[in-house]
Amino acid sequence: MSIKRLKFFIISSAVATAFVAGVGLSNYLKAHRKLNSKTVLRKVRNGFSAEDRPIEGTWIEAKSEELNRNGLHAFVYYGGISRYEDGKLVQYEFIADAYTGTLIDIYRL
Repeated sequence: MSIKRLKFFIISSAVATAFVAGVGLSNYLKAHRKLNSKTVLRKVRNGFSAEDRPIEGTWIEAKSEELNRNGLHAFVYYGGISRYEDGKLVQYEFIADAYTGTLIDIYRL
């Protein structure tokens, strides 16, 4: 194998390795990044909207907080939803995971 081919092979291998590592790192960082509070609220609101009852109002805290409950350790957002049920305004508060937007707890006030 000539020196030019060897250099080309080494450089090509280094570029391909760097590309694969960059894609992997990018995917890892995307999966381990907190969602912003507006995105989490949109996910929760969409879940409530599927029940065909009009939503009157929503709110969410802009900053996530640490939650330790029953062995669960997570960063969460606290928020609430108001909607009409049987002609009465009913309020709910929820706790949602800051990384996935998944509801951890929801309760009627």
